[in-house]
Amino acid sequence: MNPHLAALTRTVPRHAAVALALVSPDEGEQLLCHGRTDGRSGGPVTPDTGFELGSVSKTFTALLLAELAARGEVAPGDTVTVSDTPLTLLHLATHTSGLPRLPPGLRRSALPAWFTNPYASYSVAELDRAMTRTRLRHKPGSRVRYSNYGVGLLGRVLAERTGQEYPALLASRISGPLGLTGTGCEPGSAVGHRHGRPLPPWQIPALPGAGAVRSTARDLLRYLTAHLDPATAPAPALAAALRDVQRPRLVKPRSTDRICLVWNLHPTPDGDVLFHSGGTRGCTSFVAFCPGRGTALAALTNAGPRLDGRFIQTGYQIFRAL
Repeated sequence: MNPHLAALTRTVPRHAAVALALVSPDEGEQLLCHGRTDGRSGGPVTPDTGFELGSVSKTFTALLLAELAARGEVAPGDTVTVSDTPLTLLHLATHTSGLPRLPPGLRRSALPAWFTNPYASYSVAELDRAMTRTRLRHKPGSRVRYSNYGVGLLGRVLAERTGQEYPALLASRISGPLGLTGTGCEPGSAVGHRHGRPLPPWQIPALPGAGAVRSTARDLLRYLTAHLDPATAPAPALAAALRDVQRPRLVKPRSTDRICLVWNLHPTPDGDVLFHSGGTRGCTSFVAFCPGRGTALAALTNAGPRLDGRFIQTGYQIFRAL
């Protein structure tokens, strides 16, 4: 087994599948897989097996914002009002909106399915009601506070401004143009697992921009290589967007790291590293790229996140060693 793939498989349960995509000047492009789609008796995992991305979905929402802005359809300074407070789209995309991590009422509706599908029963109507009774945690723009609510709301606003549902907008502006044939919001072929038990497909109807996207190792390799070289994008607006999401917007407190549009940026002597991780109850994902070195990596598994974060940490270590 490839040593990179072997290192990742050691961080997940024996039943779990792993898919790895990487590119570097020394190793070229590689698509590596191990395991079966349902963890036991299903078909083998391939580079075209779809996994739940969780919060890596947010990078697609950021790219949508940048693409729409490049076309002049929205501007980062445009606002949406929550509890009589205007929040800019840039606030939402940099986790500086002051919104809590989850909208009011979600924990209550999620309780029966908290360990399987907590967002599934939270409706768009409940989100509408939540927007009138949300208590901001701080003044917009004054602090960084990670918020699924914020980026999910950003995805909703972008969809409304274009008159499309989020999945259709993703398909028309990102997945279609980049040729990401296995990327969307429909259930993937990899069955998520938590503590060895299979889970139903992840659903997040009110906030799809925060965590509803599924993708494959093959598609994520193409997605990340487009970030490495935006000039290869098929349209000027998408090329501009691929550059724009990498532009630092603020420095994290007590750190040298930056926040771009959703992406985290860590400066290194070899060049800036941009990365993001994600998880649903049954899948874990990690993506990273470094334009200065021409390297990129995507790691996927159908095992839910562990408290020790070993899968993501190992993915990052493999990436830094490329």
